[in-house]
Amino acid sequence: MAEQEAVDQDILDLREQFLNREFDEVTFEIDGARFAEYAKVCGETAPRFIDRNNPDFQAPPTYVSTLVGGRSMPPDFPNLGGMGMDAGKSVQWKAPVRDGATLTGRSHLHDIYTKTGRSGRMVFLVTRMELYDEAGTHVANADTRTVIRERIQR
Repeated sequence: MAEQEAVDQDILDLREQFLNREFDEVTFEIDGARFAEYAKVCGETAPRFIDRNNPDFQAPPTYVSTLVGGRSMPPDFPNLGGMGMDAGKSVQWKAPVRDGATLTGRSHLHDIYTKTGRSGRMVFLVTRMELYDEAGTHVANADTRTVIRERIQR
């Protein structure tokens, strides 16, 4: 039981030290031709996402998941050992992203949690990039999940 408490405490310590602490800021120039092509490749057919002449032309909501910052983790985040893998992405869309917009993305660790699988403990890290337009409007959150399967101690 004491071993499990120590394992739980290490995650609590990481959460206390790293959650909601901004570690990256980057600017993106949004190109309508690029997001229209992205929409077509994804199978989108709605004119507002693929037709630059549409009066409501805008990026499809999932487009912001393609925007990548300069860092994926805080510079002082510890190496947890094991193998890191992509565990998925999600987008919370708040407002349209338009052709020619300049977006500012600010990243922080939004969550750290564990699950135990057949091969042992897995640590999940959720990095959230909050995106804002030139007027300061919060247009989207783009979350990236990374899972680290810890090395089995032998």
